Amino acid sequence: KDGQEKYPYVIHRTSIGCYERTLALLIEKYAGAFPVWLSPVQVKLLPISEKYHDYADEVYAELKKNNIRVEVDYRAEKIGYKIREARNERAPYILVVGEKEAENKEVAVRSRKNGDEGSISLNNFIERVLKEIESKER
Repeated sequence: KDGQEKYPYVIHRTSIGCYERTLALLIEKYAGAFPVWLSPVQVKLLPISEKYHDYADEVYAELKKNNIRVEVDYRAEKIGYKIREARNERAPYILVVGEKEAENKEVAVRSRKNGDEGSISLNNFIERVLKEIESKER
């Protein structure tokens, strides 16, 4: 009212608000790109086409069995579009599965840190992610 700068006071009387503020702080600090251990979706799984949905289901089941949070994108979109969307969602890992990966029981890995990393066995990928989660890497 008088043109002077005033300092606001926050009076808070509930424990719920502390969680909300903590989450807001984390979202702001990481700009939505949470570390793997904290990310709501740790792995985004993208089958190249409908032909590879069965293999994507196998990969999904293995990841879930190891308590890795995963989502599968079954939409009939071009793979480039799916990858772009997964990157915009800030998924720490994007796994692409197609013919070569299904034949060799592998996954093509793209990480937020290193970009395209090529194909590795599913078991090696699971071990890597579990170590990263356990160590709480940033």
